[in-house]
Amino acid sequence: MKEVLVGQRKLQVCDVGEGIPLLLVHGFPLDHSMWQHQILGLKDHCRVIAPDLFGFGKSESFGRADGKLTMAEMADDLAVVLEQLSVSGPVVFCGLSMGGYIGWQFYCRHRERLGRLIMCDTRAAADSEDVARGRLMMAQKTIASGPADLVEPMISRLFSPITMTTQLDVVAATRDVMLNTDPRSIAAALRGMAERDSAEELLEDLDVPTMFICGKDDSITTLEEMQTLADRTSGASFVAVEDAGHLAPLENPLVVNDAIKAFIA
Repeated sequence: MKEVLVGQRKLQVCDVGEGIPLLLVHGFPLDHSMWQHQILGLKDHCRVIAPDLFGFGKSESFGRADGKLTMAEMADDLAVVLEQLSVSGPVVFCGLSMGGYIGWQFYCRHRERLGRLIMCDTRAAADSEDVARGRLMMAQKTIASGPADLVEPMISRLFSPITMTTQLDVVAATRDVMLNTDPRSIAAALRGMAERDSAEELLEDLDVPTMFICGKDDSITTLEEMQTLADRTSGASFVAVEDAGHLAPLENPLVVNDAIKAFIA
């Protein structure tokens, strides 16, 4: 991991390999370790850059109980990270879930930095009023009593049934990452996701090669929802991943890695 200074924020970034830069942006409330199989499996094919977003993993914690981390703010952080790492050419941006929300903002705000776009287990629509309200309530609850009430119900929704029974080490490691995330960072990201804008109007006019990846057992962003995104995006490809839920790159990495290698090639 390398320490990268983004303004006054200290972010930790995994940076390995050479060639085409592949920027891997993790989901909520996780860290770069969710990409462990992509880091190991793709570092001989491209330059893999996997940051811990501000507030997550080994990066500096958010530090305020009442603030928010917007998707635009985190997209801007990533542009600075690339600059600090002397990445001059366009990148392949690969984001999962919240990382995908950040990806839409990266496209809008830093188009010149973007060569290709990979969206994993994510959506383009904004939150409904009920979902947004639920995020805000959970933010308050997490600050008051810690992340456990968020994490335990979320774990079973993140993974496919087969992962829950055959990859107990993966489930346990993911739970640990979530439980060890600063409640202030969790609350800040929840507030940022709750107020994010819809990106649906971008789909028809996306002018970068785009690939959508979705676990077949994803109950959060379903196969049907993501297939619709691909159908609405001109020239987009779509990969459905067997034996995987919302964390397809972690649950079935061989399929995901093969898809990414083919897309980059």
